[in-house]
Amino acid sequence: MKHIAIAMVAGFVLAAPAYASEHGGGHGHASAGSADHEAVGNDVIEFQRNKLKANTRGKGFGPQSPRDIDSKAGNNRIIFNSAPAYTKMNLCNIHFHKNAEHKGGEFTIYAGNGDGHGNQSGFRADISGLSAAELKPTHGPICKGDHGSLLPGDTIEVHYVHSTADITPGPTLGSCLAKDVINNPQLRVETQVYVLVNDRHAPDFGKLTAISTKGKGAQATGIPSDTGTPVQYEGSTTGPGYNENGSPFQVTWSVRPKVAKVNIETVGKWCKGNVFNEDHGHGVRNLVINKDLLSRIR
Repeated sequence: MKHIAIAMVAGFVLAAPAYASEHGGGHGHASAGSADHEAVGNDVIEFQRNKLKANTRGKGFGPQSPRDIDSKAGNNRIIFNSAPAYTKMNLCNIHFHKNAEHKGGEFTIYAGNGDGHGNQSGFRADISGLSAAELKPTHGPICKGDHGSLLPGDTIEVHYVHSTADITPGPTLGSCLAKDVINNPQLRVETQVYVLVNDRHAPDFGKLTAISTKGKGAQATGIPSDTGTPVQYEGSTTGPGYNENGSPFQVTWSVRPKVAKVNIETVGKWCKGNVFNEDHGHGVRNLVINKDLLSRIR
């Protein structure tokens, strides 16, 4: 297939908010741990969507993310080669967003418009089946950021970012690019949505984000394999920094449709120290619904 090249270095300043600058730890449901923000009106979200449309029309932007993975429709004709399987690539970054950026599968409950900057928005999993014990409050704040801390019952979307560049895992998208080479490495994001539970028997986030450096490059060894067949599509980097502007990065996405539980205390432990310098949940980009900015899922 034709590969539409985009200069990675030129796009880095634009792309960085998806992984570093755009923070978001807000909550989709009211609680003592949530920052007190009034949700913006639908007109604000509509304005952002219209700006995105105007700022990308006729400018050669490829398909964007996030999207509804249950809908295959898309009119964007810019195609690029799908990235190799993540096991054939190098893990370069792991981070998570508070609430799911994508919609579909078992995460379809809209968390609301939020503050217009990606906080308190996105999509949540249905937690009506969780027990009172699983929803019991934690003893202290978990991954506290400027917009609140994580709570039992919260949803997070974890992005395991991979690159074909010869790199070492580290903070931000910059870790996915070769420092001394102007290139356009292929990028893939393996995606898993988790619901946080106060249960010491639930999976350990440390193990779910484990890294192996045996052999060539780094590998993520804990990505769940029992959460449904991933929906693969061609898209872009995400984050609220792109609510009104297109992302120039080409990314192959694999989004697992089923939600997994994770022990919230282990998420808190991870936030206190990891090679990615991640300590809270990032905000979300508005769901992309303009079909001219979406690829067709095959």
